[in-house]
Amino acid sequence: MRFATEAPARPIVASLWMLGAVVSFSAMAVAGRITYAELSTFELMFFRSAIGLIIVCMLLARSARGWGQIKSQHAGLHVKRNIIHFAGQNLWFYAVAVIDFAQVVAFEFTNPIWVALLAPFMLGERWTKVRVFCVLVGFIGILVVARPGQTELGLGHLAAAGCALGFALNTIFTKQIMRYDTVLCVLFWMTLLQMTMGLGLSIPGGLTWPSASLWPWVGLVGVCGLTAHYALTSALAAAPATIVAPMEFLRLPVMASIGMLAYGEPFEVAVFAGAALIVLANLVNLVVASRKKPLPSVPV
Repeated sequence: MRFATEAPARPIVASLWMLGAVVSFSAMAVAGRITYAELSTFELMFFRSAIGLIIVCMLLARSARGWGQIKSQHAGLHVKRNIIHFAGQNLWFYAVAVIDFAQVVAFEFTNPIWVALLAPFMLGERWTKVRVFCVLVGFIGILVVARPGQTELGLGHLAAAGCALGFALNTIFTKQIMRYDTVLCVLFWMTLLQMTMGLGLSIPGGLTWPSASLWPWVGLVGVCGLTAHYALTSALAAAPATIVAPMEFLRLPVMASIGMLAYGEPFEVAVFAGAALIVLANLVNLVVASRKKPLPSVPV
């Protein structure tokens, strides 16, 4: 694996990769909602991870370092990371099935806010006035989106908030484990462990085999689960996070439009306003952090 160090930013390339990420995340959300008619989130995670494992194994077989790279001296960290990610992903699939797409995406944008809040405790990073300010602005954004007292909050909203926290913890554990293992090693253990967890939690209620008409959607979830993160990682390799992060806001109008056109979901200004506050907080935090220290090397 080689590392890009201080490579010139390529914003157009990053934009194209982010477009791919937006398409992948959007397709996965639509497919996830459709599969919920037959499959539980545990069953969907089993099939998704099984498909992902097949793809990762094919990549390992063709990679220069081969199967030897799946050996890890940090098995406990892999297990801990994947339990958290599995929980967060299940909550995400449940949220996209029961509440408006735009609300799910807005809650997802709080991922970096949670990372900023937890990093001092889990990664030894220091608190700063800017970080505290960004966390406060981010949570004000959450309140604008959720509007407690004005709208009825259900399990779907709690699931969306919970998945953002789970994804934040996953980000922190991934930062830790990437110090030791390759991307393919992380993906191999992610798909294998989460396939096992999905199967284990599905068996007590009886594993449902998808109908023939559902298989294309299940396959789409499995493929997009990998392409979305690959595209996002590639965007970060092509340009700094301060350039890439605002591009992710495109997911909100895209998902809101899909929700309105396909499911008759309402257009809510408050969701966009709250999401804008959250993205602004993330961007301020990134800009200040990038001025204080060089951007980390990105595996490509």
